[in-house]
Amino acid sequence: MAENVTVGWQVGADVTDWQLTVESRARRVRADLAALPSAPATEVARKAADVSLEIVDVALRSADNKWWRSGASWWSGWHIERAWRALHEAEIYLAAADPDLPSRLPGLRARVRMYLEEGDPRRAAMELENPDRATVVDAMRAAFDASDDAHAAARALRNKLIVISLALFVLNTVLGLVGLIRPGLVPMCMPPNLAVQQPLCPTGTGAASGWDVWMVQLFGALGATISVVLLLIRRRPDLSPYVLVGYQALVKILLGATLSAVGLLALGAGLVSGIVYVGSQAALLLWAVLFGYAQQVGTRLLDNYADRLMDEVRPLPDRVTTSGGKR
Repeated sequence: MAENVTVGWQVGADVTDWQLTVESRARRVRADLAALPSAPATEVARKAADVSLEIVDVALRSADNKWWRSGASWWSGWHIERAWRALHEAEIYLAAADPDLPSRLPGLRARVRMYLEEGDPRRAAMELENPDRATVVDAMRAAFDASDDAHAAARALRNKLIVISLALFVLNTVLGLVGLIRPGLVPMCMPPNLAVQQPLCPTGTGAASGWDVWMVQLFGALGATISVVLLLIRRRPDLSPYVLVGYQALVKILLGATLSAVGLLALGAGLVSGIVYVGSQAALLLWAVLFGYAQQVGTRLLDNYADRLMDEVRPLPDRVTTSGGKR
């Protein structure tokens, strides 16, 4: 029956990894549906799965049309999540009608363990030697729902990171413009001390300059960039449609620029007098770098949360049906 398989929507060459994954799995679902024996119950499941696969095709086509795709669609991610949810429904209908379901139980159990808690009764029922088909379908649906919810959570975190980045960019820009228009209004210079008889400023002059704030922010961003490099080194590649690492890096750099200005304000105010000594321009800029890197203390919590979230939505090679895998 392979010659009767409908290929469905085929994504173009310039597509993202998630589109290729969804299209490949949808094609395998179609092949498995065509191989099912003819029976009244099978035909019902096949028709229901075909409806879900048509939804997958529409979502892929919408995502592939760059001119049609609007900013609201990108922000809401409806085409991504609709494609995955519809694909999951098709895989569930396939499992419900598959006569070889018992042979697929090891893979199904592994998938359910990934998303359902150990005390979940649906997971416990799946662990029985010969669970009935309704139990398997119910556990699959719960596991897929948890996976789809993780995708929605990843999108929500991405949008939050974008909003935070915009707010930090505006704040840094305003601080820089204020310092440029009214030099000294945002004091970045250190007061004279026993070693330096005149104010010590980031630009190396003896008086406040319009570029002091920009200089401090630049070196703060430099310090934050070091933590970004560490983030990129330890981050594993993934095929999730919502890649967060770029937005995390942007937040770190912008926050580092902000904290460097705040840190130098604290130094100039004498809050750490007697503990920190600044006797040269190089030392002043070095402290700006350190304050910029210090954002890692707060953003590390964000990194850990993002890592856990991406682990839940990262596609893995576990076979759920002949068309499936942990996504």
